[in-house]
Amino acid sequence: MISFAGNTVLITGAAGGIGRAVATRMNGLGANVALCDINLDALEAIQNELDSSGATVSIHCTDVSDEASCATTVNDVAARYGSINHLVHSAGIYPEKMVADMTQVEWRRLMGINLDGTFYMCRAVIPHLAENSSIVNLASMAGHRGSHSHAHYSASKGAVTSLSKSLALELAPKTRVNIVSPGIIDTPMASALLQQKGQALLDSTPLKRFGTADEVAGAILFLCSDLASFVNGETLHVNGGLYIV
Repeated sequence: MISFAGNTVLITGAAGGIGRAVATRMNGLGANVALCDINLDALEAIQNELDSSGATVSIHCTDVSDEASCATTVNDVAARYGSINHLVHSAGIYPEKMVADMTQVEWRRLMGINLDGTFYMCRAVIPHLAENSSIVNLASMAGHRGSHSHAHYSASKGAVTSLSKSLALELAPKTRVNIVSPGIIDTPMASALLQQKGQALLDSTPLKRFGTADEVAGAILFLCSDLASFVNGETLHVNGGLYIV
């Protein structure tokens, strides 16, 4: 029921667990995928795994906290494929630090990647978006509930949600903009949290397990697809029921 044949999908944070899962599923459903991340070696490995010829998978070394880097990447992708059908923005960091111990440098670094990066990528892609296009930005359950020892992260993800809803108003009817807010997903980004609080979080989750990157990717693919053609400005929570506990 879902096909992305002939579509071009730009994915940031593509070397991460969720970004990689999105790239794999999108490419498998016929899309050209532009893999964007600061880790070029990881991108090359994914490209070789998906399409060693590079015909349907391109790689772009991108620092989302840098405005010029975002603009260069988007322009390169548009020049290669003609237009962009979907932006999946999943780049982000998740450091642990109490507010009382947090420095201005640490605060600004996280905001530069998680929030400024969302602004830079979304703004850069607007002129190149095709008709009936979509943007899916990755937020987090933390952006709705707060998070102990991750206040800067939760603040950035709350702002990403608000920014995305504003874009949903500005870019309609040509482009739909939605948000996916994962809960506890078993990826390298969450490894420290799982080591510290894994059992308590597992006990609190109604489905009694953690999510996978592929399950988050499934939600993202739905929002990009024609099945979600009348969904705009919405947040899709993927957390096994933990959010409502």
